Amino acid sequence: MLSAAPWGQPPEQRGLLRQRLARPIMDDLAAFLDASLATISGRSELAKAIRYARSRWTALTCYLDDGTLEISNNAAERAIRPLALGRKNYLFAGSDAGGERAAAVYALVESAKLNGLDPEAYLLEVLGRIADHPINRIAELLPWNIDLASAVGAAA
Repeated sequence: MLSAAPWGQPPEQRGLLRQRLARPIMDDLAAFLDASLATISGRSELAKAIRYARSRWTALTCYLDDGTLEISNNAAERAIRPLALGRKNYLFAGSDAGGERAAAVYALVESAKLNGLDPEAYLLEVLGRIADHPINRIAELLPWNIDLASAVGAAA
């Protein structure tokens, strides 16, 4: 039996819950929008908004069919919040190249966090290995491909 709360459920169960609970609501909303569009002036701001929503309906509802997708992008917004807060400081990066380097470091730090790694330990590991690492295998050093536990054990 599925609980009504999708949090912590496997993707298959989340998908089933969404089909059972959210799909009928979204189908009703689509029907309502389509019916409303037929009764209002095609040049009104409301009509523009409805056409905008309906033109993006597939993207809006793709989470219904895929339990691995999140309903909101709050996690991504939280991950980039430090970047947005520090944006005014980028004016003083020294140059465009300096700003690009800062953005690359921020991306690595936030990717490490999203992959459950301590960013400082990750950067120390990568910087210690990068000079001797083959360029054609650089993807091995990305946060989702590196195992800090075995790297620390190998160094000890």
